[in-house]
Amino acid sequence: MSRWKPPAPKASPYITPDGYRRLQEAFANLWQHRGEVTIALSAAAAEGDRSENAEYIYRKKELREIDSRIRYLQTRIPLLKIVSEVQDTSRIFFGAKVKLVDEQGKATHVHLVGADELIMHQGNISIDSPLARALLSKSIHDQVHYTVMERTIFFVVAEISYDPSSIPSSRDNCAQLTPG
Repeated sequence: MSRWKPPAPKASPYITPDGYRRLQEAFANLWQHRGEVTIALSAAAAEGDRSENAEYIYRKKELREIDSRIRYLQTRIPLLKIVSEVQDTSRIFFGAKVKLVDEQGKATHVHLVGADELIMHQGNISIDSPLARALLSKSIHDQVHYTVMERTIFFVVAEISYDPSSIPSSRDNCAQLTPG
């Protein structure tokens, strides 16, 4: 019996303008941090026996992780499509901020974003998630249900908004999503 697992499905290539800016900043910061780690690695290597040098071993591991992330971002960033505007703001599409109310009246706020810009404590959910898939194309007062671990959860869409301040002034590398 092998341990092979099928590859994960590819994430949607969409990203908000703000998420794209943050991803580019993180990429630039990685290159700067890589330079600092390289200097520290050289200093640790100069100390002598590398097989028992904890600082050297740690810095090599840190450099591998940084290089791995840089390689990922170098291939991922050119594939991303910045979604700058949505034609129908009365329905839920990528980039929407949605207020959902459950059966007990408890409100939940979610923001549909790309997989590369998830920050869970801010209420962001991936456009590829089951909840986001259930929300797509819904309008205010529509009922949404989705199943999680054999349990069906019901929500009613209370509010839909889009953040106009995150729309870039340049139309370069921007995509428009139209309903339907």
